[in-house]
Amino acid sequence: MSAIERHGVTARYADAVIHNDVIHLVEVPSTSAAEISVQTREVLASIERQLTKLGSAPSRILMATIYLTDLADCDAMNAVWDAWIPPGSAPARACVKVAGLVDPGWRIEIALSAAR
Repeated sequence: MSAIERHGVTARYADAVIHNDVIHLVEVPSTSAAEISVQTREVLASIERQLTKLGSAPSRILMATIYLTDLADCDAMNAVWDAWIPPGSAPARACVKVAGLVDPGWRIEIALSAAR
């Protein structure tokens, strides 16, 4: 049986879970009510810090699901994403509109899996 590593565990969630050298994590903005470019940069910076700490990198992302509260934000979010993801390493990706996120000021949330 393969071990499961949990990092930053709380009663409700873990910051990251690793199984079979695949990292699973979810990140949200640190600033509520900022415009989408700012929130996207915050989320991606947090993802990069987590991946680096866990022995991975943005180039090793396998799958990302991006949740947006407004599809009008898609172009601005994509501009930040496209500048951040290393050339030639785009993961499988979904972008979905949701009615809302836990914090009403959040415009984006990203869930992803990455190889370690």
